[in-house]
Amino acid sequence: MQIIWDIHPVITKIGFFELRYYSIFFVIGILSAYFIFRQMNLKNTAKIKYSQQQIDNLAFFIIAGTLIGARLGHCLFYDFAYYSKHFFEIFLPFTFDKNTGLVFTGYQGLASHGGAVGILLAIIVFCKKYKQNILVVLDKIAIVVPVAAGFIRLGNLMNSEIVGKVTNSDFGFIFKKIDNIPRHPAQLYEAVCYFIIFFIMLYIYKKTNFIYIKGKIFGLFLILTFLFRFLIEFLKENQSVFENNMLLNMGQILSLPFILIGIFLFFYKRNLLWK
Repeated sequence: MQIIWDIHPVITKIGFFELRYYSIFFVIGILSAYFIFRQMNLKNTAKIKYSQQQIDNLAFFIIAGTLIGARLGHCLFYDFAYYSKHFFEIFLPFTFDKNTGLVFTGYQGLASHGGAVGILLAIIVFCKKYKQNILVVLDKIAIVVPVAAGFIRLGNLMNSEIVGKVTNSDFGFIFKKIDNIPRHPAQLYEAVCYFIIFFIMLYIYKKTNFIYIKGKIFGLFLILTFLFRFLIEFLKENQSVFENNMLLNMGQILSLPFILIGIFLFFYKRNLLWK
């Protein structure tokens, strides 16, 4: 019932450049969401009405928003004490050490809640620039975002990061880079939840008229995604020391506003359908 997890996160290293499993899964997630969205566009023009150029532009905005938001989210919410004293390391994939000098680290600190905010802001900018309805775009993007999120969590698993709490049983993953105690594979739990949410969203998109009600699908996406996230946080180790004395950890606190917004969007009465 135990799995020994001792995978090195670096696949290969050339000079200061490191190719990591996390990077591979991140790219797979983004590309999977992109191609699924494009395929939806090709198969059902009654529901998705974007040109290829619009899809590519939207993808660019979302990727940029994800990376910037996730990075700032980590630095501000989880490790502000460090980055307030190392400001330039927020934006550069290097650390500066007086003994070792310049060290390439990549962007190892990324927060999913910050990424969510970044995506929202990126879509707002996209919609204003190309005169699109924000809720309509969010409804469509919500269908494929869980795919990317699931692969990113698998990348966290390969990094042996965001580990779960001790199981106090013979069941669990033993993350050798952490200790020799069986723990909940919280990253795997979360990845599975995101993939399940994707299939739920895809089913609803195909079998219901929710896609025609502005904000309905996006609201459901927020409820499911952040409710699962809130619950799984009970099985995770805190990511920062300051969370140890908190009733709810930072991930749970940041999830609550998204859940409330989702409830409002899903249950709000609308008479107008867009077709």
